[in-house]
Amino acid sequence: MSARTPVRSGPRLPLVVTADPDLLDDLVRLAAAAGTEVAVATDPAAARAGLATAPLVLIGVDQAASCLRARLPRRPGTVIVGHTPAIEAAWEVAAPLGAEHVAALPDAEPWLVDRFAARGEPAEQGRILAVIGGRGGAGASILAGGLAVTAVGDGHRTLLLDADPVGGGLDLVLGWEGLDGLRWPALAATGGRVDPPALLEALPHRGDLVLLSFARDDVHPVPAAAMAATLDAGRRGRDVIVADLPRRLDEAATLALEAADQAVMIVPAELRATAAAARIAAVARMHCENLAVVVRGPAPGKLKAREVARSIGLPLAGSLRPEPALCRALERGDAPAADGRGPLAELCKRLIRRLTSDDRAGVAA
Repeated sequence: MSARTPVRSGPRLPLVVTADPDLLDDLVRLAAAAGTEVAVATDPAAARAGLATAPLVLIGVDQAASCLRARLPRRPGTVIVGHTPAIEAAWEVAAPLGAEHVAALPDAEPWLVDRFAARGEPAEQGRILAVIGGRGGAGASILAGGLAVTAVGDGHRTLLLDADPVGGGLDLVLGWEGLDGLRWPALAATGGRVDPPALLEALPHRGDLVLLSFARDDVHPVPAAAMAATLDAGRRGRDVIVADLPRRLDEAATLALEAADQAVMIVPAELRATAAAARIAAVARMHCENLAVVVRGPAPGKLKAREVARSIGLPLAGSLRPEPALCRALERGDAPAADGRGPLAELCKRLIRRLTSDDRAGVAA
């Protein structure tokens, strides 16, 4: 196995951000001495995908100013590193970047080996489940809401993210539109530079469920920096993070999908919906390999769930029968799957337990 890995979803490795081959070689050598590998990003854009989940972030002095201009979110465990005397240029950007330390090589090599050894294996972190609709009106928001409600019912501290600016709003799905708390526009204004515990405390919440959604009059995409900061806060402060993503993946949605441990796409059992979902799945699988499909009935043309999954090229995570009582409950402002009964609730229980047990061996229902 290589000691350096491109930034993608998967093992939570220390992240090295540098385009300097000599510096990279030294850091890979020090990580190997500590018994760990590193994920590598050559610039801030490439770094965003792994920033939220990396247990340790090492920014090369060659990329420090670029990371500051790109407004990467401040986060604990960030170190600026470089060779003497080039490292002297890092001091003026260290504080704005939120770096905890500036490490000058070769003097700091023993200290960096200790840091790699201590942070190479991350502490227990929350798990991310992404939900995508295979077409408009597929029911992704209802599924995401049901998953979050079910996770709380199973005893997990949960964060629900509404990342679809043109969706109906997860606050309406939960019946929370009247709750006070921070929405995406206010978080976006901070550039993602927030204290994770304070962020979670400022969001609308009831019990162990916390929601981050859009303001009612806001249709702007989520800034990637705000998404990275939120995923970081969720990983460290929640057990489960459920993200409702748009079908057209913007930068923030791509970041969330790449950070996801699992992802599900919900598709109506219809021929045109299946064709549309196949296109979306082809893009989504580039960012999350652990992607499965949920097929929602009724099936006007008598398409079977496994036939839909086979046509899309995804494993089948489950199927949903029509549930008229659910529609009536949503109109009353009741959260989906709140009573723990019915096809949606049963499916959500299976998906949450699969997520929290990290059962990747098989996803077919």
